Amino acid sequence: MTRVAAVDCGTNSIRLLIADLDVDGAAPRLKDVVREMRVVRLGQGVDATGELAPDALDRTFAATADYARQIQDHGATKVRFVATSATRDANNRQIFVDGIRELLGVEPEVITGDEEAALSFAGASSVLPSRGADPVLVVDLGGGSTEFVLGNADGVIAAKSVDIGCVRMTERHLRSDPPTADQIAAAEADVDAALELAARTVPLDRSAAVVGVAGSITTITAHALALPEYSAAAIHGTELPLDAVRRACTELLEMTHAERAALPYMHPGRVDVIGAGALVWRRILERLAEVTEHRVASAVTSEHDILDGIALSIG
Repeated sequence: MTRVAAVDCGTNSIRLLIADLDVDGAAPRLKDVVREMRVVRLGQGVDATGELAPDALDRTFAATADYARQIQDHGATKVRFVATSATRDANNRQIFVDGIRELLGVEPEVITGDEEAALSFAGASSVLPSRGADPVLVVDLGGGSTEFVLGNADGVIAAKSVDIGCVRMTERHLRSDPPTADQIAAAEADVDAALELAARTVPLDRSAAVVGVAGSITTITAHALALPEYSAAAIHGTELPLDAVRRACTELLEMTHAERAALPYMHPGRVDVIGAGALVWRRILERLAEVTEHRVASAVTSEHDILDGIALSIG
């Protein structure tokens, strides 16, 4: 048993998992010690400027400093820090890399979209029932990008990362409160183009099921379930008909910021970007239903994702 620490630094949030990793069985297993998330919006403005903003870096460094203290206090002996879309896109990412190295004592890894997809699949599949040879599509809808990874019990079949995250789509298109019909149409056109790109690599029509991961999708699921508060236990493993998920997406997209903020399960850091996340997820599910001739008629939500994949990879 090894105590490990994984950090996932995305476009909208930075997350920490400290866990005991058991590699003695048929498959490695994690036992959570600490699981924490903070919205730091590292990707603020990156889509427009190509650079990480100073205040976004300050927020991220402050969270990392606290995570470093927790890692030390809990005695984690192995640490892996992974950064994704916003950092991949930033011309000044060396400032970020140097700052994280100084705070945490490890080299932060700015991984590719394909690496991100594989880690997301590993994390999601580690805690969900195996469907054997049937291909399952895992969709990781992040702040800057979305990863599509098709795989089965034997591993990853195909993967693709495309730039249609909730922060990116909000900054690029959905600037009004609530968004206008023209803004929604422009965002949908972007998503459709990204789906065409993803489909060239990932055979979406082979999907026997779809699993959605990350904060936008778990929040949409909380809305579809009308939870009285955010509950990872209630959300994880939930399977809902596509019509119910699409309806929840439309409601969140059309709400004002004030209406979203009043929802009991809404994290304050998602209020302004959940509409874009809902738009992306709705469009993905519509496309998936179409290309599978409605064989995929429901969607599963997993609370376990790339963060778990990072921790599992440490062993």
